[in-house]
Amino acid sequence: MANGDGRGLRKGLTSYGDAEFSLFLRKAFIKGMGYSDDALERPIVGIVDTFSGYNACHATVPDLVEAVKRGVMLEGALPVPFPTISVHESFAHPTSMFLRNLMSMDTEEMIRAQPMDAVVLIGGCDKTVPAQLMGAASAGVPAIQLVTGPMLTGRHQGRKVGACTDCRGFWARYRAGEIDADEIAEVNSQLVPGAGTCGVMGTASTMALVTEALGMMAPGGATPPAVSADRRRIAETTGALAVRMAREGLAPGRIMTREAFENALVVLLATGGSTNAIVHLAAIAGRMGLTLDLAAFDRIGRSVPVLVDLKPSGKHYMEDLHAAGGLVTILRELRDHLHLDCLTVTGRTLGEEIEAAPKGFPQDIVAPITAPLYPEGGIAVLRGNLAPGGAIVKQSAASPALMRHRGRAVVFSSLADLAQRIDDPDLDVAEGDVLVLQNAGPKGAPGMPEAGYMPIPRKLAARGVKDMVRISDARMSGTASGTIVLHVTPESADGGPLALVRTGDTIALDVPARSLTLEVPEEALAARRGGFAPPVHDGADRGYKKLFLDTVQQADRGCDFDFLAPPSTGRVPRGGEGG
Repeated sequence: MANGDGRGLRKGLTSYGDAEFSLFLRKAFIKGMGYSDDALERPIVGIVDTFSGYNACHATVPDLVEAVKRGVMLEGALPVPFPTISVHESFAHPTSMFLRNLMSMDTEEMIRAQPMDAVVLIGGCDKTVPAQLMGAASAGVPAIQLVTGPMLTGRHQGRKVGACTDCRGFWARYRAGEIDADEIAEVNSQLVPGAGTCGVMGTASTMALVTEALGMMAPGGATPPAVSADRRRIAETTGALAVRMAREGLAPGRIMTREAFENALVVLLATGGSTNAIVHLAAIAGRMGLTLDLAAFDRIGRSVPVLVDLKPSGKHYMEDLHAAGGLVTILRELRDHLHLDCLTVTGRTLGEEIEAAPKGFPQDIVAPITAPLYPEGGIAVLRGNLAPGGAIVKQSAASPALMRHRGRAVVFSSLADLAQRIDDPDLDVAEGDVLVLQNAGPKGAPGMPEAGYMPIPRKLAARGVKDMVRISDARMSGTASGTIVLHVTPESADGGPLALVRTGDTIALDVPARSLTLEVPEEALAARRGGFAPPVHDGADRGYKKLFLDTVQQADRGCDFDFLAPPSTGRVPRGGEGG
């Protein structure tokens, strides 16, 4: 009668060789927490609790857990919270990306190991949402994403400020000597005025929006601020939906289809979203047996413009997008680019949810598709002899004057080299040069940190230089802006051409033509290739670092571990080679 394939408490019984005894023992221990037999006979909804004293983005998780529990119980099921790893961008060494796959494994295995008929994933800070979706995709249990929500803005000298575009803007002004130590300390207390994720179109906001577009979140769940009543009501709704999903067996494989990923990619382009989302969506799709086709993604970007006026591509904040109606306001403009028949966590289609949403109203945050903020998608894919596997640039946040640029390379061989020399007054660098950072990719750093937003050399910043072409195999924060080429693949530590660049070489960038070229004869590059040696990392002979370095894939495969994704069965978006 009792077996590991049942539902509720009977699901996934511990292996004692006697299923009835396993259930008997499980009941005995859980009753020690005060549960009745009636409660223990109900469907179980697990709730992933990612609260951490190190994670301000998740400060409201305890409140959200209670609201989710309320929704679960109103639907007649038993809510059971459980902890997993919680990762914050600013409190993860060497970088949160280094720990994303570990969190995904933790999430997957705890979903598998414990009895639950559905699971609510509470995430927020940059890497938590992709880690949870990756884990849920692999576990295959009905799952629904709940984000903690964006923070509200603060005020500095009467001006709205918020993390983290303004963090970078004020720090750049401080480095340039435009503001003093007193003012930078003053604004430091206003940039994060309370709980929640970054209040601009950074990675957290981008992942929230693309997750809702993917169909894995309650409608309207991406934008309510962290401290709002709307956020708690969404949490209650999420709990109720999880119970219905458990009853219907609505697992991630029915929702996260190829067409659903195409919807997510369209929203990414139209929002001017974070470049990090490319890596994360590649990893999530990989767990569903799909390979991200960068060339096909770029072709979509030629026809899907940026519509959302949020920093860093625009001037507003997530609280403004929420007031403008949230994601559905964007989806209405994108209808002709979307697969409206994709299933969502509600059991209804995306098109049905758009129709069921409150009517639109005049607002100035989301532009009509006939009059976009930027004529193409926010992200462009580059190729050339410097990036044979591709590289990306957030063209909607770049300087128009630098979109076509040819300049002399100034090379930094590592993060340590960059930190040591970037502010040296004797650094041989001019405004028209191209800053190049090597060994900052998945294996090189390791962990592919957000180091692509290289600071303008202090002596140039002091002269008023605001932007330069910067190229690396690193990532950058979704809150950052500038003419910055990222995710160069293969990375330099893996023997990619980026490792062969030397100071004084000429590099040509042509974003409209989607090209990135190192103007060095192939004979010279071949000679340099003979002297290549990958970086050596301390502590790489044991533990998680060894696992990471031995198995992490390149950015175009989402930086997932090579043993976590099933064999590819197709490409996304459609239209690529073999698609």
